[in-house]
Amino acid sequence: MRLPRRQAKRPKLASPDDRMTLVEHLAELRSRIIRSLLAVVIGIIVILAAYGPVLRFLTKPYVALCKRRGPEFCVANLQYLGPLEGFTTRLSIATYGGIVIALPVIMWQIWRFIVPALHAKEKKYAIPFVLCSVFLFLLGAFVAYWTLDKAIEFLISWAGPDVKANFQISKYISLVGLMIAAFGLTFEFPVLLVFLQLVGVLSPQTLTKQWRYATVIIFVLAAVITPSGDPYSMMALAIPMVVFYAVSVVIGLIAQRRKRRAEAASG
Repeated sequence: MRLPRRQAKRPKLASPDDRMTLVEHLAELRSRIIRSLLAVVIGIIVILAAYGPVLRFLTKPYVALCKRRGPEFCVANLQYLGPLEGFTTRLSIATYGGIVIALPVIMWQIWRFIVPALHAKEKKYAIPFVLCSVFLFLLGAFVAYWTLDKAIEFLISWAGPDVKANFQISKYISLVGLMIAAFGLTFEFPVLLVFLQLVGVLSPQTLTKQWRYATVIIFVLAAVITPSGDPYSMMALAIPMVVFYAVSVVIGLIAQRRKRRAEAASG
């Protein structure tokens, strides 16, 4: 009788000089994806359990706008046109919310997948990386939610003076989800810049020299990325990005000085 084979454990990499095989890379990626998906599923269940308050929270900017501008401008009660639209909308909200709830786990899994390629000194940034990523995504989501009523008011106004808005719930939730995703992911920009400086791909001196071009690119990207296309959301996205760019350069300079002092002390 043959005993079942024990599954081989993934080798621990002591340094970036160690190498994983392609099969080991794929196995590692699969495990990280599965853990992230499990976290998203748990988040979806949580949102489904609290669906009513979550829906009222998401529709609050639109309802407040309709109350402020009056029924001749927009109808506060969102509607659905198809028999399955209510169900699919509930699933969409649960999926968006589940991803947000699972974000710390997702960012941790991303970092753990990247870690084998980093040196020991760079691995110590794991906790700051996860915390900053989650905080900045939530900050971007808050800015998107804060500008939502202005964006919707701008879009309705462009329809003409004799047009009254009466939105479908699915279309409204899609816009809210896209706004939150666009702002949240874009607000991760400084984390990427700082990371690239820490691993030596970019230098703060290079970023300082290119700040004019970077500012123009940021405003162009903000105009393209903003789902609503209104100037309020575009400025609310572009201005923090410029500030984040400057903060990233400052953090890079501080890290560079500390690295030089440590090398001088050890040398």
